Amino acid sequence: MNAAIPQSGSKRRARTADQSLNRFAGFGTITVLLFAFLYLPIVILVVFSFNASNTISVWEGFTFKWYWIAAQNTDLHKAALNTLLIGGVATVVSVLLAIPAALVLSGRAETGSGGKYLLILSLPLMLPEIMIAIATLILFTTIGLNLGIGNVMIAHTVFCLPFALMPILARLRGMDHRLSEAAYDLYASRWQCFRLVVLPLLAPGIVTGAMLAFIVSFDNFIITLMVSGAGGTTLPLYIYGLVKTQMTPELNAISTGVLLLSLALLSTAFVLTKGRILGVSGMSE
Repeated sequence: MNAAIPQSGSKRRARTADQSLNRFAGFGTITVLLFAFLYLPIVILVVFSFNASNTISVWEGFTFKWYWIAAQNTDLHKAALNTLLIGGVATVVSVLLAIPAALVLSGRAETGSGGKYLLILSLPLMLPEIMIAIATLILFTTIGLNLGIGNVMIAHTVFCLPFALMPILARLRGMDHRLSEAAYDLYASRWQCFRLVVLPLLAPGIVTGAMLAFIVSFDNFIITLMVSGAGGTTLPLYIYGLVKTQMTPELNAISTGVLLLSLALLSTAFVLTKGRILGVSGMSE
């Protein structure tokens, strides 16, 4: 009898809270408007990518010709390849730097000295991107660094590092360190412990950090605009050029392709991360 009283009381409180939300005038309408504001432009973008008109906003019929035109656009191909190359290099290098940085910061957290180093590494997350872009441009100009697309790779790697670091560090701090101690008790070397115990447990954080780093690099515009030279045009820069020169449904088709690629990457990351988490949970059980 006594155990049922708190349960009924909690149900009454939950019902009262729901009634209070329902009494809030326009709460459902605001929610619908918010979702419409977020997703309706994307739906319009996709629909008008099949528009037969040469203008971007007047519907004149259904066609796939703009996808065919985009597929034959060699300048678009070069920009897309540059974007994938820069994003791939920035992602790999930033993750390779983030893993040892996370191990060091996790170890220094026990002594209380890791906070200041984490703050320094997190500066790109807190500073306006235009400041980072201008500072990077001044640095490259001062030292005379002119590597073309290499300048963009270096700038993107530095900017993406904290995005790769944070999920890995969070995963490392939530890890059961008794597993590492058990590995050492079984005479495993440092490398064996890292490769066979720590790295598999860090895999979800590594995948998340890599996807964040790639998406940030893939979508970056300001830093790329500042430091890119001849032959360093990326997809965001190319789309910006189309907006300034010719507003045709080809722009919608290109943007739809970028949207599908982003959804594919996010879905892949979700599946891989979920599989790793379930696998680790099964091992621990």
